[in-house]
Amino acid sequence: MADVLIRVCGLTKDYVMGDTTVQALRGVDLEINQGEFVAVMGPSGSGKSTFMNLLGCLDRPSSGSYFLQTQEVSHLSSDELAGVRNQKLGFVFQHFNLLPRTSATENVALPLLYANLSSAERTEHALRRLAQVGLADRADHHPAQLSGGQQQRVAIARALVNDPMLVLADEPTGALDTRTSIEIMALLQALNRQGITIVLVTHENDVANFASRIISFRDGQITSDRPNQANDAAAQLQ
Repeated sequence: MADVLIRVCGLTKDYVMGDTTVQALRGVDLEINQGEFVAVMGPSGSGKSTFMNLLGCLDRPSSGSYFLQTQEVSHLSSDELAGVRNQKLGFVFQHFNLLPRTSATENVALPLLYANLSSAERTEHALRRLAQVGLADRADHHPAQLSGGQQQRVAIARALVNDPMLVLADEPTGALDTRTSIEIMALLQALNRQGITIVLVTHENDVANFASRIISFRDGQITSDRPNQANDAAAQLQ
């Protein structure tokens, strides 16, 4: 039986706006196993982005519990949450978030600045991850010298450089054309098949179909949670 990586129990998140309280999450219960590839879907305002922020330790729930492996992270201090993000999580965003005046290698190595590694060791780790995403020959290029798809590959390499237990991808194909989106999703699918746990937020069915499990949110609650039997979307769409 697979090990449980994420367990959330009764998770709620409220936002107070003047005299109004908005319930972004309403008592979410969920488990995600190590090695899964999960797509989180839902319309705007459904709670999927709030849920992703909580999983990424970017925010705290109003109530409920969030266990990452066996560690309860719901009520950690800001510094402790930052440590969890740096040591255990990798992030991939829609707009890449690369530093424009640094090379691909330097961008990938950024999360290692707080690790007890020499400059040479950081570079070695970064080059290994760039090779893993097919960019060994672009290591010295700056973002402006790379296509959108190549920039997202750099961002994925950066997410992997700390050997995280979980990669969180927030609309990773939102700024890409259809063909490049398929290539990026095929890469994420291949990384998952190597054992990397991925949770992906998307509003596109074609993107979600690369995952092995699809969870849908509406009005702050999970409305469906199903295995995706036809998740070899790369082969279908090429």
